[in-house]
Amino acid sequence: MDILSAIIQLVLASIIIFFISGRLIGSHVSLSKRIFSVIISVVFTTFVFWYTYLRDSSYYDNGIVSNVVNIATLLWLGSMLLISMLLYLLFELFDPIELNENGEPVDRRSGIKTLITYWKRQKRLRQVVSIAVKNGITRTVKYARAREDERELAKALRDTLEQCGGLFVKFGQVLSTRKELLSPIFIEELEKLQQHVKPLSKEQVDQILIENFNGHVDGIFSYFSKQPIASASIGQVHKAVLRETNEPVVVKLLRPEVKNVMTEDLSILMEFASWISTKSQWAENIGFYDLAKGFSLALREETDFNIEARNMEQVALIVQKGNINAKVPKVYLQHSNENVLVMEYIKGKSVTVAGDLFTRQQINRHEFAKTLLHSFLEQALVSGIFHADPHPGNMYIEEGTGQLAMLDYGAVGRLAVQQQDGLKYFLVGIHQNDAALVVDGIRLLVENAEDINEQEMEQAISQVLLRISYVSKVPTDVLVYSIFSIVRDFGLHFYPAVSGALRAFVTIDGTLSIICPNFEIFNEIKDFSNDYLKANFLKPLKNPSATKERIEEELALVLPNLRKIPRRIDQLFKKVESGKIILHHDIFSDKTNAMFITQLFSRFVLLIVGVTFGIISVALLAISQFMHNAYAVYLNTTAYLGLFLCAILLVRLSIQAIRDTKRTK
Repeated sequence: MDILSAIIQLVLASIIIFFISGRLIGSHVSLSKRIFSVIISVVFTTFVFWYTYLRDSSYYDNGIVSNVVNIATLLWLGSMLLISMLLYLLFELFDPIELNENGEPVDRRSGIKTLITYWKRQKRLRQVVSIAVKNGITRTVKYARAREDERELAKALRDTLEQCGGLFVKFGQVLSTRKELLSPIFIEELEKLQQHVKPLSKEQVDQILIENFNGHVDGIFSYFSKQPIASASIGQVHKAVLRETNEPVVVKLLRPEVKNVMTEDLSILMEFASWISTKSQWAENIGFYDLAKGFSLALREETDFNIEARNMEQVALIVQKGNINAKVPKVYLQHSNENVLVMEYIKGKSVTVAGDLFTRQQINRHEFAKTLLHSFLEQALVSGIFHADPHPGNMYIEEGTGQLAMLDYGAVGRLAVQQQDGLKYFLVGIHQNDAALVVDGIRLLVENAEDINEQEMEQAISQVLLRISYVSKVPTDVLVYSIFSIVRDFGLHFYPAVSGALRAFVTIDGTLSIICPNFEIFNEIKDFSNDYLKANFLKPLKNPSATKERIEEELALVLPNLRKIPRRIDQLFKKVESGKIILHHDIFSDKTNAMFITQLFSRFVLLIVGVTFGIISVALLAISQFMHNAYAVYLNTTAYLGLFLCAILLVRLSIQAIRDTKRTK
């Protein structure tokens, strides 16, 4: 009966500790972690209590147990509470889960699964770092100044990415397209990266189709070729025929292992990028970590075919509204989802291998290249939504019509109006050798425009423009790389969308060179800008009725405010004459600022209170050592209580600080 009573008391104590510790922590600790922490703390403190006081049978015989328990109960419960809170702190320290702005977990996993994931991640990270060190990347990053050293660094980076495999190889392949950012030496080395992808088996293809079409594959397709017409690291493409309309289509299937690999390797890639950025000034200057972050975000979009389907719809609508003779494949939304994409089949060849089509269909190469460039410029500089990966393999010539067809919309860029204007100034300024116009464009394209030293930047860009003057042709990637280098040297950072647009611009220049080797891209950009300005200037003359309606709508919005202006001016002068105008700016008028200051001040006060409790308690303990009367007991009790409160406050503040670092922006 005594044992049963003790167990009941232990359970009640555990429940009390569970609720009290949860309230004291003041954070969103998961239920499983709270239960686990309480169990560990109860078991540990109970064992210590038994080992210290109760294991000696003489206590039972002499009836001292009740006295011991009465004396030690508070110490036992306090230790239990403190240990459970310290375990919470330990869990928060090793929990990689991000929090939203409300402090709630973005993606909650079980504690055991988190520990397993953490162990696997650390093992993979150690493997990656070990490969990097073995290839000498830590040695070469410090001395990448001379050309020979830069070549060694490029080789070390390529070997590291290649040996790490998986997404690291794909990241290197993406880096090899960043000709505006990396020197030709790095581009040359990274272009050697090859990723051999094994096609999906017929059984895997059948399984994907059954899972995504609920077993009704035959009801959708009258024909489906199990032999892929293209295979890549993310998806695989098959030819099929729709049963309902008898239209030929292509079906893009997401590889089943991609999402698992992406979840595991993307976080490792980000940690590797952070590590190498701390070791290398070169990596920090080019924004290696930001490159990895951009790659991570783009890859997450590419692995959701719903996003690609939406991208295709947007670009198709832009092309239809424009005056460019180009084509975007139709997407069949009713048969598509995040894992399967059904699109119109384009019968033709990519511009890389379409030499016979140019000849047989008598297609003017210059005009075809002009169509491609103008379509890209209309997307990027007019609508702001553009195909972000216009490499030769994605640009097709349709057989029979000779029409340009643009494929693969996994990567689509978006530019705000201000960035569209900045890109126009940037490109036209290069063509006109106008450094001031280029700087005006850069001012609209960078995040920290207030840091621009206008005179020095104009001087630096003038030197670049002078180097390309009076020469027949300058490679676009070399020119843009030179200007990128200047932007980095001045400590400026392009918006991510702008970096994507410039990368696409360099990529399309390479595609245009394959179509028409003598194509002058900057001349065509100037012609496009002139035609676009003329069209906008003449638009009101071509459609006066629409212009009249637009003016009436704008006036209807503006007139009420215009009528109020005289009265407001009169009121302003009266206040000036009476001296009642006072300029006042209060940072606390903003709710976010006020909340931030309040929270910061509150935590500072808690920190001071906790430290004060600790200092006073230690002083009381020291004083009690020199006392030999009853007051020493009271001093010791007060001191231990103060230390206990100090520990609780400091643990709570530590947990809140850890959780603040995990909050998503």
